[in-house]
Amino acid sequence: MSLLGIDIGTSGCKAVVFSIEGIPLASAYEEYDVHRVKPGYAELDTLHVWEKVKIVIKRVAVLSKSDPVCALSVSSLGEAVIPVTYGRQALGPSLLNFDLRGEEFLPEFREILENERLYRINGNTFGNHFSLTKLLWLRTHQPEIYEHTDQFLHWSGFVSFMLGAEPVVDYSLANRTLLFDLDQADWSDELIHLARIERAKLPRPVPSGTVIGEITQKYSDELGLPPSVVIVAGAHDQCANALGCGVVQEGQAMYGMGTYICITPVYKQRKDPKKMIARGLNTEHHAAPGLFTSFIYNPGGALVKWYRDTFAAIEKKQAITSGRDIYADLISEIPQQPSNVLVLPHFAPTGPPEFITDSSGVMIGLKLETQRGEILKGILEGTTYYLKECVDSLPETGIKIDDYRVGGGGSKSDTWIQVCADIMGCPITRPVIIEAGALGAAMLAGIGKGVFPNVQTGVETMVKLDRVFEPDPDLVGRYAQRYEQYRCIWPLMRDFLKDH
Repeated sequence: MSLLGIDIGTSGCKAVVFSIEGIPLASAYEEYDVHRVKPGYAELDTLHVWEKVKIVIKRVAVLSKSDPVCALSVSSLGEAVIPVTYGRQALGPSLLNFDLRGEEFLPEFREILENERLYRINGNTFGNHFSLTKLLWLRTHQPEIYEHTDQFLHWSGFVSFMLGAEPVVDYSLANRTLLFDLDQADWSDELIHLARIERAKLPRPVPSGTVIGEITQKYSDELGLPPSVVIVAGAHDQCANALGCGVVQEGQAMYGMGTYICITPVYKQRKDPKKMIARGLNTEHHAAPGLFTSFIYNPGGALVKWYRDTFAAIEKKQAITSGRDIYADLISEIPQQPSNVLVLPHFAPTGPPEFITDSSGVMIGLKLETQRGEILKGILEGTTYYLKECVDSLPETGIKIDDYRVGGGGSKSDTWIQVCADIMGCPITRPVIIEAGALGAAMLAGIGKGVFPNVQTGVETMVKLDRVFEPDPDLVGRYAQRYEQYRCIWPLMRDFLKDH
């Protein structure tokens, strides 16, 4: 028997079948685009993505028939939800966390509830990147969809529901709504009352790894999966990434290199809200029981994709035709030394600590002799400087990071990981399996099915380590100087860049 992990991201979906020893047996990936129907809008076409998900499931099901799937689980992007009926019909698109719709509702909430009170309940502060403001926008501007919606499901819950599961949400994704009570592990009566959201439209929260149903005969036949495949509650993709890299102990952190570059430290006890709020740090249930996580992130992977599509559109087409890895080709062009181009990675709304929505990206140091690869190197460095600035503020919160594990598509590149290690000044370990989200989801499937008695056994069985990237002492010093220059950019340009 084998385990199927499905990972739904902002720009693509992946399905991977693993043996119960953690060996990948079959893998499939499909990419899709964010729809920007108006300036400031960013959404996924629900039915289009669902078709892509079915394609990858069907592809791996065919390739793994010799070791049939017995259970599956889904990890997914965070805040975006889909309006659905109990008849398993999607009623509209899924608004992404960087969609600007819903901002108009934030001032009212900030007046009636202090950030610290919200944080003590939910582990977050107000922001338009959460599900709440999108739900309020939908209720106000598309009331017909809102009224006909039976459940608002995150992507993990939606895919599971369409395949035959109950309409549920795991704790980590429930937290991304701003309506969840961390300590009670349930929807907050206080927050639901303030938002005037009907509790009946919110799915039942469950721990990651909970059995939530079985695949229907329809999709067993259509997708080629065995009948009675167990469906298990998944997790927020960053939590699944951490699990898939074996980050299940205090002091460890996931260094995720996907659409979002995200550092995810784990710890046992909730931290002082005032110190966490000052640094823009959330608190969320980990996919592993008894642990919490925080997210330090920026859309660095999306920025690298933008570079690919803007600076190398022709090479991208050629790579697709020839089957080459375009990212490997482009990264091979970057200089070994620190780039002369400094990049402020504000090309999209930023993450902690400020969650800036009205800035713009900046490139400094361009000359006529500047080569394309030097710009890409500046992008990789700039997104890492951004994270380092946040990580450097962690000790005062009581969060420590002694062990980085890297995963995600970007971690295929030795060069990119080495840049991160040199800038962070810390070793970074890469597991053998870098499809950490899919592996984490598969691990949850195995826990729900009873293949593994607990998370620790699952990690010991399925997570193997590949190599450690040690920082180069010479480059650490040189990057430290560039980092101090980087830190000056945003304070100097704050007023100029707003609304440009």
